Amino acid sequence: MSHTDTAPFVPDDLFLERRITELHLAPDGSRLALSLKQVDRPQDRTLSQLWLVDLDPAQPQPPRQLTRAEAREQSPRWSPDGRRIAFLSDRAGDTAQIHLISPDGGEARALTDFAGAVSELQWRPDGRQLAAVCALAVDPERRAKGCEDLDLHRKPRSTEDPELAWRLPYKLDGQGYALASRQHLVLVDAHSGEGRLLTHGDFDVGEIAWSPDGRRLVYSRSRDEARQQHCSDLWVLNLGPQGAEGKPECWRCELSTAASPAWSPDGRWVAFVGALDGGDAVMRLWLREVSTGQVRPVGDADLEVVPEPLQWSADSERLRFIRAHRGTQQVAQLTLRTREVRALVAPERGQVGALVAAERLFYTEEGVDHPQELHGADACGANPRRLSDFNAWWRERQPLQLERRRFELPDGRGGQETVEGWLLRRAGAEGRMPLLVDVHGGPASYVSLQYGTSPHWQVLASRGWAVLALDAVGSSSYGREFSERLRARWGELDLPQHLGAIEALREQGLADERVAISGSSYGGYLGAWAIGHCETFRAAVISAPVANLESHFGSSDSGYFADPYSMDGKPESNRELMLRLSPMAQIEQACTPTLFIQGKDDERCPRGQSEEIFVKLQRAGTPTELVLYPGGSHHLIGQGRPAHRLDAVRRIVGWLERWINKPLPSDD
Repeated sequence: MSHTDTAPFVPDDLFLERRITELHLAPDGSRLALSLKQVDRPQDRTLSQLWLVDLDPAQPQPPRQLTRAEAREQSPRWSPDGRRIAFLSDRAGDTAQIHLISPDGGEARALTDFAGAVSELQWRPDGRQLAAVCALAVDPERRAKGCEDLDLHRKPRSTEDPELAWRLPYKLDGQGYALASRQHLVLVDAHSGEGRLLTHGDFDVGEIAWSPDGRRLVYSRSRDEARQQHCSDLWVLNLGPQGAEGKPECWRCELSTAASPAWSPDGRWVAFVGALDGGDAVMRLWLREVSTGQVRPVGDADLEVVPEPLQWSADSERLRFIRAHRGTQQVAQLTLRTREVRALVAPERGQVGALVAAERLFYTEEGVDHPQELHGADACGANPRRLSDFNAWWRERQPLQLERRRFELPDGRGGQETVEGWLLRRAGAEGRMPLLVDVHGGPASYVSLQYGTSPHWQVLASRGWAVLALDAVGSSSYGREFSERLRARWGELDLPQHLGAIEALREQGLADERVAISGSSYGGYLGAWAIGHCETFRAAVISAPVANLESHFGSSDSGYFADPYSMDGKPESNRELMLRLSPMAQIEQACTPTLFIQGKDDERCPRGQSEEIFVKLQRAGTPTELVLYPGGSHHLIGQGRPAHRLDAVRRIVGWLERWINKPLPSDD
């Protein structure tokens, strides 16, 4: 198809995207099950179905759809004998339950009918039972004692009941009030669906993994000690045919966060991801030797792991995982004998997502100039091949050009350092053009190259804009020192780097005075900080920002432990610093027209953060608008209601194009 036969990207394209969210390999390696998510526009909701991929390299076949219910169907898990697939579906009601289906087709059968939703499931190696994690209703009025008397069939409390908060965390973004239920382990009979509770108490269970012999179950769970409930440890439980044998054992170590356990096939090791500090978002890879209890990190402090399922080789000699490295996500491999870590699949302009690994590698990959699809490669990463074409519509759009750029920018210590970023333009575009500087969240994160998290980029590029997304100081995946240097220096170190990159693009003839800024979460913070400290930007779009660090500490679901890590101290000992680094302290000086995009039920950066600076800008006479989205969480644009996502993208593009050609008012 020639470029003349293509059309520009438009906001409505977000309804066309289909995303693979999970992969699971059949025991014999011949087929792959995946969950595919897409928008149901008439019903204004997101659905997902299961698909199968035949992996015979001699006779490649396109993926075929396995389930067709108008529901959210996810987490496919092949039974050990390969004759059934267990999965989670809400086709029978509002809560996800375990269903079973034959990979050869036919009707799915509901296995469980619990009152609460099931969120995790893993087959026991003998195929007779499954371990699952289920939400159970509790009585918050009884505080911790309400978590002892549990019943899988107890209906949840009314959402109109008073919400008692007696410990932290008491709310979670995307969930709201969190003390009316707990996530606990359940052993489910694979034939009858009968469930036996394996855990109880004032904590939540996360990921689970069986030992190869099926006699033990390792799982992550939050702590129940006062003021440590945001931390997590690994626990192990001995299991007989009918349930638990003895009490669970805590595998606590020096870490504050431990998650994503994976038992090696020989039973010797449990690999997992974790961090030393509960406020640290950067995960490292760890190994626990089961017989000795010894825990040690893998690689140096700069090895960063994406918290996706870890994949052991059949001989337990190698561990495959997704590594965050210099702004990309790679398939990496650890060889236990040599402790060598090397990249197997390293996209130059994209990021690997879901991964399964056996005799071959299967993974998703995407970038903002190409859509997400399923790929396969040899075990060493050679001979990569695309295996799906779920987003063929992308070829009907004007081609985009994504470049990795390197800039020499101030390091905040009187010197210069190389900082990388991404520049997106329409293919073949030349000369100076309007520039959107988009700031990623975190700040200990890196630029996301997913279409769905920022669909306005493609729309703007199609309309003649350039989009710059910088991995400035504070970003993860570039080493621990680079990430941690921004602690207690928010805005002060990274804004000069963004301004330096803008100036470099001007010197290269790619940008002029028409520059705008946008960002969500920490990106919203830096956008608000920027318009209060300089007059570079003609327009701003600020989504879910941190506006006031002290009030964010007390109102965010994670602020009470994340902010002290970022600021090197709590508000009572750090009040002057937190005030100085809060955008609200300087926002009245801003004259940049600013649009606020805010999920009304955001618990990570609550609506009051946007409202505080919106009101100040309004009173100062700066053109500004605030859009609140009922039911919207912190991840509104990427995960909100489809109609809300579309509305937000249209407003973002409209606001930027409305103001970009108007210089800021002068002081004369």
